[in-house]
Amino acid sequence: MPSTVQQPVVAGLTRAAIFLVATIDPGADHGATVRGLCGDLAGLVRAVGFRDLEGDLSCVMAFGSDAWDRLFGTPKPNDLHPFREIRGRHHAVATPGDILFHIRAVRMDLCFELATQIVSRLGGAASIADEVHGFNYFDDRDLIGFVDGTENPEGQAAVDATIIGEEDTAFAGGSYVIVQKYLHDLARWNTLPVEEQEKIIGRTKLSDIELDDAVKPAFAHNALTTIVEDGQRLEILRDNMAFGDVGKGEFGTYFIGYARSPRRIEQMLTNMFVGNPPGNYDRLLDFSRPVTGTLFFVPSATFLEGVTAEMPAPSNAADINEHRGEDRSRSRLSSSDGSLGIGSLKEGSRT
Repeated sequence: MPSTVQQPVVAGLTRAAIFLVATIDPGADHGATVRGLCGDLAGLVRAVGFRDLEGDLSCVMAFGSDAWDRLFGTPKPNDLHPFREIRGRHHAVATPGDILFHIRAVRMDLCFELATQIVSRLGGAASIADEVHGFNYFDDRDLIGFVDGTENPEGQAAVDATIIGEEDTAFAGGSYVIVQKYLHDLARWNTLPVEEQEKIIGRTKLSDIELDDAVKPAFAHNALTTIVEDGQRLEILRDNMAFGDVGKGEFGTYFIGYARSPRRIEQMLTNMFVGNPPGNYDRLLDFSRPVTGTLFFVPSATFLEGVTAEMPAPSNAADINEHRGEDRSRSRLSSSDGSLGIGSLKEGSRT
């Protein structure tokens, strides 16, 4: 759909980011408030970003499954559903979230100003369930000391990995995004010899070179997060950021993964938490645990700009309630058998 403008999903990596996850509060007028922000978001970004034209300010706005039902009704993106928790050796939790704002810029003050304007516009219509201020850590490293995102696709490959096309024509130009906030036990991690850390990650720590398959363990993080289907590697786009609170002893990574289908990210997480084969789980999870987990749909910028506060509320309330019940039931399913019912995706050998 050439006339459809995408949100800045594939915007370049920046040195600062704010991740806001909001829940819409009960109230008949609150949906209208959120819809009003949809149409005005681009103007807010332009107004704040104009104060520093080299600041690369951008914002992606995305919606959870229940929020989509409440705000827009049907049609609904084909693969939008609540985040499905995964129980294996470790637990990938599912947490509430109706709206995600992924704000990026070269400078944190630009991110902060835009976040302030967004929350002010939401007013009492929504509550912030989670707020994380991310920063670029030295040479794109995680707080565990390894470079993060080395194998991200670039250019057209990034677009192909993240932007919906003919598979869901009503929502072409959109994307899916999964977010998880991981907290690291750095004290325990730093007691491991570097050679052991490298086997867990699958790369050398200093030079960021991938370990040879002959020495890389099957449980290495980059082995379990590589997905191949019909001989083709299925890519996602990560824009992970470090965050922390030194006084509280909190050190973490905010995982954010964009893809044209959530199934490929879900399979990666299944491989990590359950194992591939089951039991061969990601040993990084022995030192890093997720405390949030939410799935959102990113509509196109064209869709957002066409939304108005006066749009009629969904009239198919019965269908929406039935759909919500089915989604919640599926979200409670355990994945201890290694399957999410999402096809025959297989783990490959590269990151």
